[in-house]
Amino acid sequence: MSESQSSYKQIMKATSLFGGVQIFQIIINILRSKLLAVLLGPAGMGYNSILNSTISLIASMTNFGLSTSAVKNVAAAYASSDHKRVSTVVSVLRKLVWVTGLLGALLIILFSPWLSEITFGHRKSTAAFCWIAITLFLNQISNGQNVLLRGTRRLKQMAAASLTGSVLGLLISVPMYYKWGIDGVVPAIIGTSIISLLVSWHYSRTIKIEKVVLSREETISEAKSMLAMGFMLSMSGLLSVGSDFFMRSYITKAGGVEHLGLYSAGFAIINSYVGMIFTAMSADYYPRLSGVAHDNMKAKILINQQAEIAVLLIVPILLVLMIFIPFFVQLLYSSKFLPIVEMMRWAMLGLILKASSWSVGFIYLAKGDSRIFFVKEIFSVSYLIGCSILFYNYFGLTGLGIGFLAAYVLNQIQTLFLSYYLYKFKFTKDFVIILLVNITLATSVFLLMNQSSNQIAFYAAILLLIVTILYSYRELNKRLDIKSVIQSLIRKFRK
Repeated sequence: MSESQSSYKQIMKATSLFGGVQIFQIIINILRSKLLAVLLGPAGMGYNSILNSTISLIASMTNFGLSTSAVKNVAAAYASSDHKRVSTVVSVLRKLVWVTGLLGALLIILFSPWLSEITFGHRKSTAAFCWIAITLFLNQISNGQNVLLRGTRRLKQMAAASLTGSVLGLLISVPMYYKWGIDGVVPAIIGTSIISLLVSWHYSRTIKIEKVVLSREETISEAKSMLAMGFMLSMSGLLSVGSDFFMRSYITKAGGVEHLGLYSAGFAIINSYVGMIFTAMSADYYPRLSGVAHDNMKAKILINQQAEIAVLLIVPILLVLMIFIPFFVQLLYSSKFLPIVEMMRWAMLGLILKASSWSVGFIYLAKGDSRIFFVKEIFSVSYLIGCSILFYNYFGLTGLGIGFLAAYVLNQIQTLFLSYYLYKFKFTKDFVIILLVNITLATSVFLLMNQSSNQIAFYAAILLLIVTILYSYRELNKRLDIKSVIQSLIRKFRK
């Protein structure tokens, strides 16, 4: 087996491995979204999304990247087999998650009248924001326990905790939606966070941690080490969450809470369900890229390989969604959400470009250029907000999909210029051909599906979908022996 083929197989192996957990999570999310849509409608979904966005926004401002940075500290201590060192790191981590969790909760309580005003245009929801402060605190404690699982490489326990928490969270929240309607949203959010805390505690308590007494200086020194690494990543996350919060607030004021519910439903499919592939691939891709980042040529090869796999896997899925999205919308939500169909089709074109720019985007972090990464994110977020608002004002919900596509066109141009200027990176001829072929096929399907109620156009789109699947299969088979990969996966699951 050649080194190149081995690399492609590693990418596919990691994608399938981490994708399994993602699939189960998606099934739970689908059930949650479906029940939320049926029981509460677009307004209920909008209310739920704006409260969760608030939690994410404040958490991004106050968690100091601990869920990322602390993993490295715990893992390094665990690898050294120094039990005292592990206990020291975990002791400081636990203090930090309590302090940062309380800080976030207090911020929400203090600014709850203002948060209610800017999101809903009134202060009637002040109490709701005060209550969800509990969730932010509990979530940060849960994050600390999950860091312990990740750092000590208890991957099975991590997966079990994630799945168990999701299932139990669903079971506890649905009765609240059913009994109290939209008034059950806040209790359901709090109940879900309590379940997550208990589940993460259940799995992390099996890890034996010795009690240690640390001086103030030792605690501060260890805390600085954890906080310093994740700061820029935390700021980048804040940008992303902040832009999402801003967009949701803008849509609520400009189009009402129902428009927000429709927007949330559409991008839940785009970001959560399609985003599963990106999440699964990134689990192994980032560490591998970090290992070769010092060598621009090796990094270029790996980035192109990852980009090829990403496009070849994602485009067939996107075309299935593009063709059958009315069916999926009614399956996942209800007929009330059909106005999002055209918005989603536009956004799916943007996801093809995201697949390539996403693959390149990790190089900044892999090389340790976190400041450049942060500046790049500022521009990327600006493109998304600016394009979304511009086209929303002209075309309504559909404009949000057009804005998403336009933002990724600009982001792609920025990525190509910046990565070449800094690292002399450029895509290979093979990848460019793959990307252009898939963009052509996807655009053709998009144009055909815009022919409303045209049966000939529908069957032509199905034919192009089959062509796309065959093309992806051929190109993947060139890079790895698909049959052997499938047999390997079957053997693994039998074990």
